[in-house]
Amino acid sequence: MNSRERVSRALRFEKPDRVPRDLWIIPAIEITRLAELEAVHARFPIDFAFPNGVRAWNMGHEVEWPDPSILFRYGPSKRARGVPWEGTYVDAWGCEWVTAEFGVLGEVKHPPLADWSALDHFSPPWEILAGATWDAVNRFCAATDKFVLSPPAFSVFERMQFLRGTEALLIDLAAGAREVSKLRDMVHEFNLEALAHWCRTDVNGVAWTDDWGSQRSLLISPVLWREMFKPLYKQYCDLIHAAGKFAFLHSDGHIAAIIEDLVEVGFDAVNSQLFCMDIEDIGRKFKGRITFWGELDRQYVLPFGKPEEVKEAVRRVRRALDTGQGGVIAQMQFGKYDPKENIEAAFEAWLE
Repeated sequence: MNSRERVSRALRFEKPDRVPRDLWIIPAIEITRLAELEAVHARFPIDFAFPNGVRAWNMGHEVEWPDPSILFRYGPSKRARGVPWEGTYVDAWGCEWVTAEFGVLGEVKHPPLADWSALDHFSPPWEILAGATWDAVNRFCAATDKFVLSPPAFSVFERMQFLRGTEALLIDLAAGAREVSKLRDMVHEFNLEALAHWCRTDVNGVAWTDDWGSQRSLLISPVLWREMFKPLYKQYCDLIHAAGKFAFLHSDGHIAAIIEDLVEVGFDAVNSQLFCMDIEDIGRKFKGRITFWGELDRQYVLPFGKPEEVKEAVRRVRRALDTGQGGVIAQMQFGKYDPKENIEAAFEAWLE
């Protein structure tokens, strides 16, 4: 059974030969600990691939492929400048990021819509879609038997934060500022166009990322979330499924209040910080209804735990969420300070 079939079977609850593996990294790992990363990959091959050639998630650096012509690239941006994850840089939307620690994503410190008056003259970076190498995606998919996932660059809530500023946006949402809906619709329109492109390719899944939770609860009320954002996700999932692909969502924080909604709109897999929540309660409610795309506790267990503690964390996830037929993916993030032994211990435990 190859990786593509293994992941597809896990998502469909069709009993894969083993739990699929996925490992996310931050650039710092490849920059400072490449030999350790390659040793982990040699022992535990990963079942996912991204058509832009990154090792994992949207923060990894590119891998050297035998044929670079098969790697996907978004088109040149009119606003982007600088090198991501190094000092200060500007992304394609004109958001200025500041990196306090080399190799880590950083934060937006200068949002372009800090003053709402700029919204009337602001436009998304349509040029990156128009100039993208969409034809390379299918060549990439044909060259690998991995499960190919789109680069998870899609977001609604996060992009709105980057454009407006997190604190300002949360106040705007609470106050019902009329500009919020206009901003949401602008980002949504861009996402629909990008999604239409991805749905015409041969990727197996399309990934979204929106961090909805704090350590204890949602960042906005579930009622407001359902009113303003749930219909958008439903539209995305419907389009993805109509194209015969799987829908993936990553969302950090305590998101227990909306997991039922994520099931309802049609996400096939959700990546969340399970250890912020009551894993056993989540299992009682959602086991067998959606695939849990990881993860393991990257706040305490992976950086500070012993290998046996890491293995017990995996066992806890499996007791709560593993149906024995699929519905789980052995995913975790290899953080800057995580011992290699802990990453290996986790993958060992998933083979038990």
